Amino acid sequence: MQAFWFEKYYLSMKNKVLQCILAFAILSFFGAGIGPVYAGDTVQYTLLQCRDMALTRGASAQSEEEAKLAAKYSRQAALAAMFPKISANGSYMWNSKKAHLLANSTQISSVGTATVNPDGTASWEWASGAQGTIPDAAGQVIANAYQAVYDKLTLDFTHVVVAHVGITQPIWVGGRLVQLYKIAKATETITSIQAAAKHDDIIFSVDEAYWRVVSVSKKKALADQYHKLLCQLESDVTEAVNEGVATQADLLKVTTKRGEADVKKLQAENGLTLSNMALAQVCGLPLSTVFKLDESGLQETTLPTDSIDTEAAVSNRSELQLLEQTQKIAKANSQLLAAGLQPNIVASAGYIYTNPNAENGLSNQWDGKGFFSAGVVVNVPIVHADDILRYKAAKHAANAVTMKTEETRELLTLQTTQANQKLTEAQQKIALARLTQANAAEVLRMAQESYEAGMITLTELMQAQTAWLAAASDLVDAETEAKTTETQLRKYLGKL
Repeated sequence: MQAFWFEKYYLSMKNKVLQCILAFAILSFFGAGIGPVYAGDTVQYTLLQCRDMALTRGASAQSEEEAKLAAKYSRQAALAAMFPKISANGSYMWNSKKAHLLANSTQISSVGTATVNPDGTASWEWASGAQGTIPDAAGQVIANAYQAVYDKLTLDFTHVVVAHVGITQPIWVGGRLVQLYKIAKATETITSIQAAAKHDDIIFSVDEAYWRVVSVSKKKALADQYHKLLCQLESDVTEAVNEGVATQADLLKVTTKRGEADVKKLQAENGLTLSNMALAQVCGLPLSTVFKLDESGLQETTLPTDSIDTEAAVSNRSELQLLEQTQKIAKANSQLLAAGLQPNIVASAGYIYTNPNAENGLSNQWDGKGFFSAGVVVNVPIVHADDILRYKAAKHAANAVTMKTEETRELLTLQTTQANQKLTEAQQKIALARLTQANAAEVLRMAQESYEAGMITLTELMQAQTAWLAAASDLVDAETEAKTTETQLRKYLGKL
């Protein structure tokens, strides 16, 4: 026998809900407190309410906001790098000995030797045969003079203090800072685009899960009605067999058909359970939530299909906008590498204070005196082969992104056009399915009357019932497909 309408849907949905079912089973096994599937209260929601819950629940919204702030401050940091930097530095050092500029404390000459003793006094010793009639006092004068020179050239570095306050301003760095700012700005824009794209993805996921629940719920109602018809038919045929106007073979046919309807009814119930769980997971609700949804919009596809500006819609697509920003980053990166091949000019100025004080022979005086300094540093790259090769590589990478952008534009144009055509086809399918369902309902009504009048066989009646069920199921499929296609087209057009 041909498979029931729900079996196809059940298999297509199996992969989407597998992870949800595994998580539910694991948590239930470890006593996570999720309870039976039907233990939750039945809650009525509209599509907009489900969208709001999906967008506000969970940590995704907060993480997106943090990412936006990070990109914002990175852009501001790139801008601040163009302005002067002011810094202050200080250091202190203790040394156990003083510094002597003379090699040692003894000076030897042809007439004698001058010595600075450990106690700080000076002495003189005449060379052999050099004294003559010169008094010793003259030698002491020479020793004292050497002592004075020795002391002056002895620097007290026991306590060394250096303090510096300076300002640095880049004058020209080949445009490097400008390109870094462009990259940071494009990165911030990418963060915003990604957040908007994720917002649309969430809405699309909610709409898809929402209309799936509506569709399965309506199909479950059809399965219940079909099962009820077969149960009534089985009762009627049983009574006819007892009265001798129907055969046991007729009853066996109906019983077999009713047994198949039991299985399909169970499949519909399980499908509705899984669909409810999938919608609850997207909305951030407990998996045991049982939804009662507003079905009023199922028969409406309000988006016009004859006044779509495809070119404008494609330009607003997040995929293309991301590539355009990536193209800007690639171009700025190539120019950033080119800046490394240009001269760099940086100016600096500062105030320096030292103790010992360098202003007066490195005297150890805490007089608070210092000095100002200012200068310009120029760096001119001459041979930087690696930088040249990196620049060429970055330039070709930027060209590749440009080509990818144009290719993506064409693909998105094709995708939007196909979605527009698909929605038009879905609307036509709805019209045809409604006509087919109305005809099948009328055929079923006439078949029931004819069977009661004995004009048709039991098999023909069951065929009419099956045809009615298939037509009603096809109508639900067509309406659901139209709603999903409408949401998809709205996403492509940026109208979610």
